[in-house]
Amino acid sequence: MRLKLDIRPDIAALMQAEIAAGEKAVSAAMREAGSGLKSAWQTQITGTGLGTRLANSIRSQTFPRSGESLDAAALVWSKAPVIVGAHDTGPLIRSKNGFWLAIPLPAAGKSLRGGRITPGEWERRRGLRLRFVYRRSGPSLLVAEGRLNTKGQAVVSRSKTGRGKVTAAIFLLVPQVKLPKRLDLARDAERAHGAVPGLIVLNWMDGRTG
Repeated sequence: MRLKLDIRPDIAALMQAEIAAGEKAVSAAMREAGSGLKSAWQTQITGTGLGTRLANSIRSQTFPRSGESLDAAALVWSKAPVIVGAHDTGPLIRSKNGFWLAIPLPAAGKSLRGGRITPGEWERRRGLRLRFVYRRSGPSLLVAEGRLNTKGQAVVSRSKTGRGKVTAAIFLLVPQVKLPKRLDLARDAERAHGAVPGLIVLNWMDGRTG
C-alpha cells in the first residue's frame, strides 16, 4: 500500500509570497517615511523664515536604490549641514582669532559673494576707512564718515561743503554671539521613526487586498 501526501496550498510558495509581500511593504514604508521626513524638515525651514533655498538642500534616499528588501532603509540629510545644524542646535559662535565678531548693520549693505559682508570687503568696495569706537556699555562699533544713499547704505560723500555727511555705524563688534535655535529636526525624525511600523502594516495589508 502506498500513501501519497499532497499539501494544498503549497506551503513553500505561500511563504515565498509572504516574504515578497514583506519586502514590498517595508520598502514602500521606508520610501513614505523618508519622503515625509524630508517634507517635514523643509516645512520647518521655510516656516521659520530661513528660505526655500536652504529648504531645498534637504535630500532623501531609500536603500537599496533599486529593488525591494526586508532591510530597506531611508536616509534624509542636508547638502548644507553646517548651516542647518547651526539653526538646529543654536551654538555659541566666537571669533576664530579670539578678537571680535563683526556684525554688519543696515548701512553696511550686502556682500557681493553672498552672506555677510566683512569689514575688509566693505572698505575695499566703499573706499572709506572704518574707525573703531569703544563703548563701555553695549557693543563697540566700526563707523565711517560719509553719507547715506537712498538705500540707507554708507557711501563716499562728494559734497565739498560737508552737507549730508554723517558718522554712520557700519558694524557691531561683539566677542561672541548665541545663535537662536530655530529648528527642531529631532522632533520630526522621532515622529517619522515612530510611524514606520504602522506604515509597514498598512502597505502589507494593501498588498493583500490590491
